[in-house]
Amino acid sequence: MRKTIRGVVAGAVLIGTVGATGGAVQAAPVEPRPAAAQPAAADIKDRLLAIPGMSLIEEKPVNGYRFFVLNYTQPVDHARPWKGTFQQRLTILHKDVNRPSVFFTSGYDLYTNPSRSEPTRLIDGNQVSLEYRFFTPSRPQPADWSKLDIKQAADDQHRVFTALKSIYGKKWLATGGSKGGMTATYYERFHPRDMDGVVAYVAPNDVNNREDSAYDRFFRTVSTKECRDKLGAVQREALVRRGPLTAKLKKWAAENKATFRTVGSLDKSYESSVLDFVWAFWQYSDESECADVPAANSSDDVIYNYIDAKSPFSSYTDQDLEKYTPYYYQAGTQLGAPQYKYPHLKGLMKYGPDYFQPRAFVPREISMKWQEGVMKDVDRWVNRNARQMMYVYGANDPWGAERFRPARGGDNAVYTVPGANHGASISGLPVGERAAATAQILKWADAAPAAVQADPSQAKRLTAYDAALDRTELNREQSLRP
Repeated sequence: MRKTIRGVVAGAVLIGTVGATGGAVQAAPVEPRPAAAQPAAADIKDRLLAIPGMSLIEEKPVNGYRFFVLNYTQPVDHARPWKGTFQQRLTILHKDVNRPSVFFTSGYDLYTNPSRSEPTRLIDGNQVSLEYRFFTPSRPQPADWSKLDIKQAADDQHRVFTALKSIYGKKWLATGGSKGGMTATYYERFHPRDMDGVVAYVAPNDVNNREDSAYDRFFRTVSTKECRDKLGAVQREALVRRGPLTAKLKKWAAENKATFRTVGSLDKSYESSVLDFVWAFWQYSDESECADVPAANSSDDVIYNYIDAKSPFSSYTDQDLEKYTPYYYQAGTQLGAPQYKYPHLKGLMKYGPDYFQPRAFVPREISMKWQEGVMKDVDRWVNRNARQMMYVYGANDPWGAERFRPARGGDNAVYTVPGANHGASISGLPVGERAAATAQILKWADAAPAAVQADPSQAKRLTAYDAALDRTELNREQSLRP
């Protein structure tokens, strides 16, 4: 999931004395042991740092909470913990040990300033956020990329949860958006007894990596024909004018010392960004922005700048791709990646139509092998065994074309937010559905006030809006990544 495709935890035993880059150890139990019992009145920082393997990076001030950025010692391979360790970053937004907790994952690197996910705002709880393994700096050195898979990441979460559960003993919910929603789902599949509920936002589910017709149906029907035609015309024009527009990219690359070794050439990088454009528009833009799409006969500058604003031409530089190597590796080994058709671009593509192959965006020295059946296993488990899992999708988000469908019953739910993009949230649902989803989450967290227990239609968030804490955290860059 690149541009457009483009968007755990445990407590442990001291596996050994290692630095941030990891190293060999003498021995370690497979399961972590929680921190030693301490008086309830002990300072929360002292209790956290009493967990073997937990160390403090910094504490940051935040009104109404304590906020810690931490490192936690994890095995590189949970099945063979004696093989080495690495330091995995996490943050804890501490409210009160007597409040429920939310386990947030983005599926990417860690945002190290205080923020609250939507479930955290709803239940007025604590929040633990974990950096996904192999995103820097949470990368073993040397990096054995075969240890980057969804099971190892789920085991990371399980160890962190096991360690923290002795401190935060109330209910726990897992959440995340996009690749983070996928991550929350995979965690539940491998450790279904850890969490009391899962709230996954805009999580794609590529069950069959060879069959992506759902995306073609999405792009044939989203919004109005007028808007679809305007976007397609700009996209086509960018390839018709490949010569003068790639000259602009070449000038920008020289000024910014950008290189294109991984993808192969500036020209291929340019085409990739252009092919991402329509997907990126629907992933991140509102339908009202259709009125702002420039005419196909606009100047070179207008066409170039508009596409760059929606689908940045920097996306396939070596400098940008390096940050997302772990994502592309997973897309090409387990997660899958969308392939869809561009009938309006026939004769203009040099590298399409099946241009989005994750292998093309990972350095050649990193070996990759597709693992058939991994997503089918997860999908089958969700279909048959899911309990207390909620999925929230945006009606205008291409990533929702292939989605999870949890087992009927089991207190599961799937919501679609009308007109929403990849930033879909419960707050955007119609009033009745918003109250029902909120009541469900409050119930899972054992945080529903008496009035809500008596009448779920009265459910609302338990916290006041905070501009500093309630910023929506989506994938930071617009590209074909979930």
